[in-house]
Amino acid sequence: EHRNLFPPEGMLRVRGVAGTQEQLAGVTFQRNNFYGRDQILTLDAYASTIDIDAYDARTVSLVGRFERQSTLLFQKAFSWGTGLELLYTQQTDIKVKGQKSSLQDYAIAALPSFIQFDTTNSLLDPTEGWRFRVTASPEVSRVFSSESTYLRVQFDLSTYQRVSDGVVLAARGRAGSIVGAPIASIAPSRRFYAGGGGSVRGYGYNDIGPTNALGTPNGGRSLVEAAVEARVRTGMFDGALSVVPFVDAGAVSRDELPDFSDVRFGAGVGLRYDTGFGPLRLDVATPLNPRAGDSPVAVYVALGQAF
Repeated sequence: EHRNLFPPEGMLRVRGVAGTQEQLAGVTFQRNNFYGRDQILTLDAYASTIDIDAYDARTVSLVGRFERQSTLLFQKAFSWGTGLELLYTQQTDIKVKGQKSSLQDYAIAALPSFIQFDTTNSLLDPTEGWRFRVTASPEVSRVFSSESTYLRVQFDLSTYQRVSDGVVLAARGRAGSIVGAPIASIAPSRRFYAGGGGSVRGYGYNDIGPTNALGTPNGGRSLVEAAVEARVRTGMFDGALSVVPFVDAGAVSRDELPDFSDVRFGAGVGLRYDTGFGPLRLDVATPLNPRAGDSPVAVYVALGQAF
């Protein structure tokens, strides 16, 4: 990348991904401090191939975003963003091992936006305060020679409370819904999924929720998640090491409203090592009400708190 190819502060980045599940080539133009401090204009074009358990996708996309970001140097109580996304994609949620998938064409136009309120004392490792974020994306999708219009909305709330000098209680909730179109008109990549290190620990990535006739997850139109954990500092490594027991829960439904009859629970314990910049995270979890085929143990490694 060149961070000042188009002065002032006009960055151009060329990026690529060559993984086993994702391949991507893209170019991004970004103008920092665009008509205001930490206001960022981004134009992005990319082509990608994704092959995960839930779906296969071959996508080309043009994206424009204008947002006011909260940064490590200047954390903000209020941030926002809006944009335009145009994409043509071929996707399928029916995958048979050893056979070539039959891909369905989708043409999608979306207007994603968000607002966020933040009273926490740290972006990476909060110990007090709360965050509330609303994301909404009205979308038009053309598939099967017909056009569908729907709204994708998601609410995220997290709260942090220091209960003693070395103990912080943290909790979060998430709810989402897609209204206005049947699930067959919604591309698999635009649906809701749950499971994994940033979702419900103890389960595989995107593994929670409805499955197709082959037993693979294919997402839904509604989502609900909750988590609670205690971040307990130890005296080890000059207090840099913490032990974190946690319980997570989540459900995904094909309907517009969540189905609470099939909530999956996971529990475990993790370690956090405070690097001074942000915590390194290691979590080990198990599903409390597993389904057939669920692994009894899942391990997650990442930078930063789970939420």
